[in-house]
Amino acid sequence: MPMEDNEAVYEKLGETEKRFGLLRDRFRLSVIAISEAEAKKQGLEIAESVVACISDLAFKFTAEVLANDVGLFAQHAGRKSINMEDVILSAHRNEHLLGLLRSFSHDLKGKEPKIGKMRKRPL
Repeated sequence: MPMEDNEAVYEKLGETEKRFGLLRDRFRLSVIAISEAEAKKQGLEIAESVVACISDLAFKFTAEVLANDVGLFAQHAGRKSINMEDVILSAHRNEHLLGLLRSFSHDLKGKEPKIGKMRKRPL
């Protein structure tokens, strides 16, 4: 592999890692904000270390367990890539999330351009 290709690969990996880090940080900040808001609603105080632990656990669950599950669903269906149905299936234990994902999927399908199946011409 030429040196230029290696540099491009390393650059792309660096960008991917930066994007992953940004998503992780945003996710954690969201979890922290939600945790603090819920504690406030309940009239409780929550230690920063507990909030940090909750955010780490939530991220690890989402990034590792959920990603693994959707990959297994796709594999079970005989596909190499994950599609929306795999994501929807992963939410089967959370009815509210399941409804939101189905609605979102339906909305996306409504926005897709209509491509009809090509019919074979009779001989």
